[in-house]
Amino acid sequence: MNFSLKASLKLSQQLKMTPQLQQAIKLLQLSRLELENEIRNELNENPVLEEFADTVEEDPGQMIKERNAESDKTPMDQDPKTQDEMEWENYLNSQYTPSSLAGRTGAGEEINYDNFISKETSLHDHLDWQAQMSGFEEKDLNCCLYVISYIDENGYLEKSLEELAAESDFELERLEVALSLIHEFDPHGVGARSLEECLLIQARHLQEDTPDVVHIIKNHMKDLELRRYDQILKSMNIDKTSLKELSDIIKSMDPKPGRAFASHPTQYVVPDVYIHEVAGEYMVTLNEEGLPRLRLSKLYREDLKKTTNAEVDNYVKDKTREAVWLIRSIHQRQRTIFKVAESIVKHQLDFFKKGSGFIRPMILKDIANDIEMHESTVSRVTTNKYVHTPRGIFELKYFFNSGVTTDYGEELASESIKLKIKDFLSKEDAQKPYSDQKIVDFLKEEGISIARRTVAKYRESLGILPSSQRKSVL
Repeated sequence: MNFSLKASLKLSQQLKMTPQLQQAIKLLQLSRLELENEIRNELNENPVLEEFADTVEEDPGQMIKERNAESDKTPMDQDPKTQDEMEWENYLNSQYTPSSLAGRTGAGEEINYDNFISKETSLHDHLDWQAQMSGFEEKDLNCCLYVISYIDENGYLEKSLEELAAESDFELERLEVALSLIHEFDPHGVGARSLEECLLIQARHLQEDTPDVVHIIKNHMKDLELRRYDQILKSMNIDKTSLKELSDIIKSMDPKPGRAFASHPTQYVVPDVYIHEVAGEYMVTLNEEGLPRLRLSKLYREDLKKTTNAEVDNYVKDKTREAVWLIRSIHQRQRTIFKVAESIVKHQLDFFKKGSGFIRPMILKDIANDIEMHESTVSRVTTNKYVHTPRGIFELKYFFNSGVTTDYGEELASESIKLKIKDFLSKEDAQKPYSDQKIVDFLKEEGISIARRTVAKYRESLGILPSSQRKSVL
C-alpha cells in the first residue's frame, strides 16, 4: 500500500454572517417594545453611546437620502466586505434621532401612568380576607385558611377532605365544617369538589335550586353541552319554553368561579407605524416616540483623537465600531419598516378606503419585489410589528392573504371569504344552524368554489363552533 501527500487548490464561495449583519437581522425582527429594551441595554453596556434629548428638526426624506446615498439596501442585502470598510470620520458625528425619521418630535418624556398599577387581588387573597373578616374562632379560622390553601385557580378543591385530614392535625369533621363555611364565600361555587357541586352551590345562592334545575345539573349536563335537547324534553316531560328557561339559568352560572381572579398580565400593543388619511391620501409615519436618541459620546470621540495608548485606542475603536453599527442598524430597521408599510398601503388601498371586505390577496413576494428586498427580510419586518390605521390596529402580517379565484375570474382574499362566512352565519336560524356544507353551497352561489374542509378551517379561525354546538332550544 502506497501513501503519498498531494497539494491541491479548491475555489469555493461561502456566505459568512458578520457580527454586524447578525445584529442588523436581530434588530429587524424585534418588536417595538423589545427594540426599546435592546437600545437601553446597549446604552448601559457601551460607554461610547449616549442618549441626548435635544430636539432635532430635520426633513425625513432628506435624512434618508443623505444617510443612505451609498446604498438602497438593508444591511442584510449589503456585501459584508463593503460594510466593514467604514470611513470613521464620516460616522463620528453619527446619531440616531427618532424624530428625524418619524416626523414626530416631543418636548420631553411624558409620565406613563400605566406604570402605576395596583396589585391584583388573587383568589386566595380574596378568600383569606373573607375568612379573617367572618369572626371565626382561631382554630376554625386556621382550618378555613388551610382548606383555602388547597383551592386551585379555577376555584375547586384540589384534594379530598380525607386526604387533608390525613396530612394535617385537623379532624375530618372540622374540615367539613370549614368547607361548608367556604361554600358561603364569594365567588359562589368556590371550594366545590366537582362541577355538579359547583353548580348546585350557585343555584342555591341564586335561589334557583328548583327540582327541575337540580335534576338537569345532576342528570343532563352532558346532554345540555351537546345540545341533545330532545333527550332532556323526553326525560323530563317538559316543553321547549320551559327547557329554554332552565337552560338559561344554568348558562348564567360560572363552571370555573375562580377564573375571575386569575392574573391577566397587561399586554401592550405599541404601533410601529401610523397611517393617516390626509386630503384623500394615506400617509405613513413611523412611531419613534419613546425610543432613545443615540449619538457617539463627545468625550470618547475626543479620546479617540488624542490617545496614544494602544490598548485604550483599540478599546475605544471597538466600542465606536459597535455603536456606529447599532445606530446604522436601527436606522435601516426603521427605514425598512417604513418602505414595507408604504408598499402595503399601495397594494391594499381598497382596504383603507372601503374596509376589510375589500382586502386583496397579497403574498410576501409582492412586497419584496416592489421594494427590491428579499422575502425573508419582509417576513422579519412584518412579524410582531403593528400599524395604527383609520380602521384600527393590525399586525402587518394581517395584510398578507392567500387568494381564491372566483368563477367570474376575480381574485378574492381569504380574509374577505371569512367575512362572508361570518355575515352568512349571523343570519342563521339558531334552532337550525347552517352546516359547513350549507356554507359551501352559499359560497358557490357567490361564485366562490372552495372545499368543505377549507370552510371548516375558516370557521374555526373565526371562533365559530360547529353547527351541532350552535343549536339553541328556541
